[in-house]
Amino acid sequence: MENSILQLFPLSHRTFWQRTADAQDRIQEIRLRAGREAVLYMDGREFFLTDQGEFTDSCLGARRMTERELEEILEHICHYSPYAFEEELRRGFVTVAGGHRVGVAGQAVLAENGKLRTLKNISFFNIRVSHQKKGAADQVLPRMYREGRLKSALIISPPGCGKTTILRDLVRQISDGNAFGRGMTVGVVDERSELAGSFLGRPQNDVGMRTDVLDGCPKELGMLLLLRSMSPRVIAIDELGSDGELQALGQASACGCRILATVHGEGRADVERRFGKGADFWERMFDLFLILGKENGKCVVKQLEESGRTSRRHPEEPGNKMPGSA
Repeated sequence: MENSILQLFPLSHRTFWQRTADAQDRIQEIRLRAGREAVLYMDGREFFLTDQGEFTDSCLGARRMTERELEEILEHICHYSPYAFEEELRRGFVTVAGGHRVGVAGQAVLAENGKLRTLKNISFFNIRVSHQKKGAADQVLPRMYREGRLKSALIISPPGCGKTTILRDLVRQISDGNAFGRGMTVGVVDERSELAGSFLGRPQNDVGMRTDVLDGCPKELGMLLLLRSMSPRVIAIDELGSDGELQALGQASACGCRILATVHGEGRADVERRFGKGADFWERMFDLFLILGKENGKCVVKQLEESGRTSRRHPEEPGNKMPGSA
């Protein structure tokens, strides 16, 4: 039961959640709200639960979560010591064994300086079920190298199209070494504990034998810290989001690091508009642009664009499905 989501629930709740745990490989999220129906996102669809824990596609008569049930789940997740998890709760989520992440919301408690001190009366949970899909990066791996030299790559994707999954597998395969290049030291700044899924500082996902993880640290600060302390040859971050992070990536690149990063967007034009920087800027930092999307409801690599070259698809079929994608 080490990685089972059943461990998230107190013993007295587990009979109800057993069916959900049995379907763990198909579930993306579990949404729990006090006084409202439990909602599961599975196989790209929305499901509710009956009083017996069975799946139903109708909210009529579906089981509603009580405040007391959510309190008991939170106490269990925090090992019955919420104060020990105050820092995690202030960030809005707790990562548990197995790499699963429990996002929380409720009543904010502010400090005198106006910053968030903690959350109380937590009444909303978003359980994001961790899925490591080894081999998710297989189809793009040959294009990640040129004569044995790793390229820096930016993965551009709308939400829900597998960017974190493919980045995680790239990190693993680059770290361990593969048919196209020797293993390299990788530094991962895992601000939201999604790439490595660390629990008490130890990755729950396989991110490779030569990978060092800085968990729960802001990306801008973390990249500079890893550069000073761990001397990575590759820096990897998920969800590039600020000018400060972009500047830190530039410093890492100037130090000779290869860069692996993801960013939200439909394509390169979206990213250029968002950060106010033109194509030349991005092509100085990245050698390859992976653009993800969906075709016929499936997550696919829509384009692989070489820096400074005409956009073109991967040489196999249009819209290559990502292994294990929904």
